[in-house]
Amino acid sequence: MRVKKAVIPAAGLGTRMLPATKTVPKEMLPLVDKPVIQYIIEEAVEAGIEDILIVTNRAKSAMDDYFDYHPELERKLAASGRDADLEAVRRAADLANIFYVRQKETLGLGHAIWRARRFVGDEPFAVLLGDDIMKADRPVIGQLIAAAEKYDAPCVGTQPVAPEAISRYSSLKLEPLEDRIFRVTDMNEKPTPETKLSDYAILGRYVLTPDIFPVLEQTKPGYGGEIQLTDAMRELCHTRFFTAAHFEGRRYDTGNLCGFLEATIDFALEHPASGDWLREFLKTKL
Repeated sequence: MRVKKAVIPAAGLGTRMLPATKTVPKEMLPLVDKPVIQYIIEEAVEAGIEDILIVTNRAKSAMDDYFDYHPELERKLAASGRDADLEAVRRAADLANIFYVRQKETLGLGHAIWRARRFVGDEPFAVLLGDDIMKADRPVIGQLIAAAEKYDAPCVGTQPVAPEAISRYSSLKLEPLEDRIFRVTDMNEKPTPETKLSDYAILGRYVLTPDIFPVLEQTKPGYGGEIQLTDAMRELCHTRFFTAAHFEGRRYDTGNLCGFLEATIDFALEHPASGDWLREFLKTKL
């Protein structure tokens, strides 16, 4: 299997970041000097992804505009000699082949992925959640792709979370295959402490195969009355080989205020334009 396509579900309403997300897509909130979704696309591109589908809704045309050319702005930057800014603006538009489809109803992550079926066709594909930023030496989705290609099987990204936090995620039942790679034999969505399978949670990255689509089509609404991707993957892992990669790297949930601020500070501390200043500023404040 070779993974060259990716799907980014970005149709959520961003209710955890109101009021800012009333009119600004949460994926377009600036993380230092780039919108959140650009970091996700750059991760995919660095891992060898060529074609990317963003699943949006009617209120998120700003993403389409951002990854397009802006001739008037580019002419002004060129005339002003702002070559670095011009390069940054053009780079965003040239990152990958980016396509869009709307999720016309908010029916859950599983439904958002099902909307990508015509884009995917009969190929394996990566999924990168629009809230989750990864900070790693190797692209996290690339770590999953390596495992998926080696075992010719779907793969989910996982790390252990605190026992009290597992109810916010999907819990995995795992059997070790090799260092940091597991076979998945079961999973469940947002378990209680009594029903969790382990403290290993699915965290924002997946490599899936097209046989997920017939399963999704038959999947009934589950937790929260939505079509859950986990429910479809659970059925699939009972009938075919399914893997998980304990990825190396740090995950940030930028869909909530504390996670967004944590990511902003960490990325700003490493940015050449802000790192030294912010470090001294924080010392003064603290």
